[in-house]
Amino acid sequence: MSSEFHRPVLVREVCEALVPALVLAEAPVFVDCTCGGAGHTLAVLEAYAAARPDGPKLRAIALDRDAEALAEARTRLPGDVELVHSSFGRLPEVLDELGVAAATGILADLGVSSHQLDTGARGFSFQVDAPLDMRMDPSRGAPASQLLAEISAGELTQVLRDYGEEPDAGRIAAAIVAARPTTTGMLARVVAAAMSAPQRRKLGLRINPATRTFQALRIRVNDELGELERLLTAAPERLQVGGRLGIITFHSLEDRATKQRFTALTRTEQPPPGLPIAARDLPRPRFVVPAGYRQGAAPGDAEVAANPRSRSSRLRVLERALP
Repeated sequence: MSSEFHRPVLVREVCEALVPALVLAEAPVFVDCTCGGAGHTLAVLEAYAAARPDGPKLRAIALDRDAEALAEARTRLPGDVELVHSSFGRLPEVLDELGVAAATGILADLGVSSHQLDTGARGFSFQVDAPLDMRMDPSRGAPASQLLAEISAGELTQVLRDYGEEPDAGRIAAAIVAARPTTTGMLARVVAAAMSAPQRRKLGLRINPATRTFQALRIRVNDELGELERLLTAAPERLQVGGRLGIITFHSLEDRATKQRFTALTRTEQPPPGLPIAARDLPRPRFVVPAGYRQGAAPGDAEVAANPRSRSSRLRVLERALP
């Protein structure tokens, strides 16, 4: 497989956020919930080894719902890294099966991998005409072509609005249902023809008119927001004290959900003002957003120039507070 199987984003930022927690742990455990081409896992292993060369062995676990990604990762990772074919929404079950009560560092990169985008047959991209699949795990669920063969115009309108934030959702949905496209090229042409002139002008020449539609269908086919909700519910509770959870988001829907969940977890019920309670006795949050990560970490200009797909990425970090 190609050495450019997947180019991970925010690698330096991920190491800066998670490795300090691993270094302080007596029995560190790192879980990469979206292994991809293993770029983040390798970087964390190397950074940990450099920071604590004589420390305890780091147990590394890597999940991915894409079997092709796991096969690639196996060629790159040390043999003792535990690879699991699973979506990150099943994180608690995976950890239970491996006998892991809590992890020190957990990472999830919510982006579509470069391999998935660049492999036309996977049906994620409108750059190559291919069957409409879009499944991150081709062994499970129904492809996008089946969804478009069965869905009503009203339901598709809602999908495009909710998951693609598409202003022309109604027009585009009606055109798709009338045509029932089965390939990426057909779908892209239908969307371009249905989009209103004002919206095409707003997008300009650099953004394909089908971009938001493809995003919406991909999210629906893979239940991406449902998977994220399950991860945001479970992962914080599976952190060791002092452990950190990092989530890399790429669009407003998943970033908003992550930010809101982290904000909710860092809040505590405060007593009514005026009660004679010492500061040390005030309720403390079980989780905190570490200093420097309130707005998340974004890629620098050099990374964006080298990898334009990193432009919209943002790393958000949550820490299990010390008692």
